[in-house]
Amino acid sequence: MSQQGSAGNVIAAIASLFWPGLGQLLQGRILAALLFFSITVVSYFFWVLIIPAIIGGIFHLWSIIDAARYASSSKPN
Repeated sequence: MSQQGSAGNVIAAIASLFWPGLGQLLQGRILAALLFFSITVVSYFFWVLIIPAIIGGIFHLWSIIDAARYASSSKPN
């Protein structure tokens, strides 16, 4: 997954659509995956309180966009 818009990033974005943080995990970014997953799941758990549900939705959307826009820092040979 060397550049933005690559097939790997599209797959990662689709994975994050179904499970927040899974796209970051596929890209090898474990800390980002754990953060997106935990914040989104905890926020969705408190969906009755409305505000946490909105925060969860924002983090879920951010997870998808982050997975799609990720560009690795390694340069091709």
